[in-house]
Amino acid sequence: MTSKRKNNSTNGTAVTPEETSSGDFSDTERTRKETERKERESLVLWKRPITTIEYSTKEVFVLLTTYGKRILEHKKIVLLLTISFLLSYLLVKTAGPHQSYIDVLTKKLLWCSYWIGLGILSSVGLGTGLHTFILYLGPHIAAVTLAAYECESLNFPEPPYPDEIICPDERNPLAVSILTIMSKVRLEAMCWGAGTALGELPPYFMARAARLSGIDPDDDDDDLKEFEELKRKQSNKKDLTLIERGKLFVEELVQRVGFLGILGCASIPNPLFDLAGITCGHFLVPFWTFFGATLIGKAVIKMHIQKLFVIIAFNETLIVTALQWLKYVPVVGEKLQVPFKAFLDGQKAKLHKGGAPGGDSGNILGSIFEKFVVAMILYFVVSIVNSFAQSYHKRIHKKKSKVAKD
Repeated sequence: MTSKRKNNSTNGTAVTPEETSSGDFSDTERTRKETERKERESLVLWKRPITTIEYSTKEVFVLLTTYGKRILEHKKIVLLLTISFLLSYLLVKTAGPHQSYIDVLTKKLLWCSYWIGLGILSSVGLGTGLHTFILYLGPHIAAVTLAAYECESLNFPEPPYPDEIICPDERNPLAVSILTIMSKVRLEAMCWGAGTALGELPPYFMARAARLSGIDPDDDDDDLKEFEELKRKQSNKKDLTLIERGKLFVEELVQRVGFLGILGCASIPNPLFDLAGITCGHFLVPFWTFFGATLIGKAVIKMHIQKLFVIIAFNETLIVTALQWLKYVPVVGEKLQVPFKAFLDGQKAKLHKGGAPGGDSGNILGSIFEKFVVAMILYFVVSIVNSFAQSYHKRIHKKKSKVAKD
């Protein structure tokens, strides 16, 4: 007994076999988690393409199965939705005077769904957000603005627009103003903003569930882990980076001010808003307080600010002035001025019936932008595949750990 106590002592302090075993288990657990983390981070398409695609496919199947079962648990809602879908299908397929209204309503719903979907893709994450404002909504607002000033009218077709906007024969320059252009693009802008608000919900529900169930952040989402790490660093603010200080400021503002704090953070272009959903979920902020403030901030206030910025930036007078000043840029100024002017002239020509297409310079700029859009979409798709593969890796190791503990 004496020798056993001696062997388990450190610096003259007796340590029981249980404490030694617990310490060894803790070190082993940390080592295991670190190994799993490194293995999970290696699951990307450019390192392990076959395994990444396999895991990603399995994760999609698991998610579809899991959420499918959850939906089927609510039998009354499923029955109601099924009946509504069948009645809508019959209404659409049945001939009658109502078909003209059905066509208009269908186009509006598809148009709104398109922009809501782009808004969700912009903020939902899945490894990285797709910057759909820069790629889609911003250029759309710019195109409508240029058309309004070139046509001296806003009587071209209402959204959803046809493939090309053609200037109407009637002109009314007094009807074209910043406010009327904002009104012209209000529907798609607000739908996009509502989509970005919906994209903030997954982090909120994830953090709320983790707080209520006591999930270890090391085993859960990486964003939640980052949030917990920031909370640990909060006591020693000297070690914080500028971005971490900003995120903590947003977190403190949301926690102390509540609805108005969330509204203020959501109402401005705020790159630090990514932890707001996690903060609200962690502190169990009521759902409608969080979502209501986020929806009003993003779909109403913030969208009007962004619309105003794009419309002013693409004012014809400002564009002409900017093109004139472009030639004063050293080395590349005059070389850039020609293709940009040709592209702008080509876009204006397309707005008129029988207008000649833009020159080669304009086509080059359009081709470059199209390739940029394709590259961004491919990058987003790759990030989703990587994220799903890493989620499945985390899922199977959680099961193995649970089996080992049992």
